[in-house]
Amino acid sequence: MPVRTTTLVLLNVFAALSAARAEAPVSFKHDDSRVQIDVDGRSFATYVYRDPDILRPYLTHVHAPSGTQVTRNHPPVPGRDAVDHDTMHPGIWLAFGDLSGADFWRNKARVEHIEFVETPVADDEGGHFAVRNRYVADGATMCEELCRIAVRKLPAGTLILWDSTFTGPREFAFGDQEEMGLGVRVATPLAAKNGGRLTNADGLVGEDQVWGKQAAWCDYSGTINGEALGVLLVPDPQNFRRAWFHARDYGFVAANPFGRNAFTRGEKSRVSVEPEKSLRLRFGVLVHSGPIDLQSAYHDVAAALAGGQ
Repeated sequence: MPVRTTTLVLLNVFAALSAARAEAPVSFKHDDSRVQIDVDGRSFATYVYRDPDILRPYLTHVHAPSGTQVTRNHPPVPGRDAVDHDTMHPGIWLAFGDLSGADFWRNKARVEHIEFVETPVADDEGGHFAVRNRYVADGATMCEELCRIAVRKLPAGTLILWDSTFTGPREFAFGDQEEMGLGVRVATPLAAKNGGRLTNADGLVGEDQVWGKQAAWCDYSGTINGEALGVLLVPDPQNFRRAWFHARDYGFVAANPFGRNAFTRGEKSRVSVEPEKSLRLRFGVLVHSGPIDLQSAYHDVAAALAGGQ
């Protein structure tokens, strides 16, 4: 091939690669306390990993594909939002009210960011990053967490894949409480008490029916200014145990695989992790707007979780 032709081919390849990078649907802006996540050029969510008031990482100001925010304002706006649990319900988070006796849910113990194991980057499916965290109470480390968060576009909405693996040099244990697992606080207009709808995979509806039930998924949906919006929470079927759902009509839902006694009054759960062994928890959170077939959307999320095994 002539040199000129080869050069043109290479230039075209480089141009195509540059265009692909420029058009990547997921992008990140990273500073020393947070990662701004954009999808299709507009704000999707912010991952906060250092906060003087909330002592654990979280996602806040999460937006639907339409651009409407689906998590409660953080901090909540008096007169517009219910202001309860302002430092415990910032958006989307993974936390534990009892981890070796320490309370990481109510900000009585600290989850310390150690490092980015994988810096925020676009990939062929969307974008991702991974962090290492240290769980510290009374100056002692309970365990460490390797957490990978990925963002994917699906036909029904924007998907967050949350994948956390916990390890430690000494045995540690997850206790039995309602306040354990992956939690979501939806925007105030989506709360069931304001006309929103809580439903699970078995067709149960409302706090009274959904609370304390194990299910493949739970959805919290409603309307804002006439627009249909919602959040579909899906625990990975491969987690060590099916999750119970801690669901409230004021706009809160959590997938909790630990609270056997808290939800059923059955045998108290204690999930121990031996030295140098690990416990892995994975969840999918689908943020959706417009008409949706929840069962079909669930299968898409489950497939994405299976693809990340």
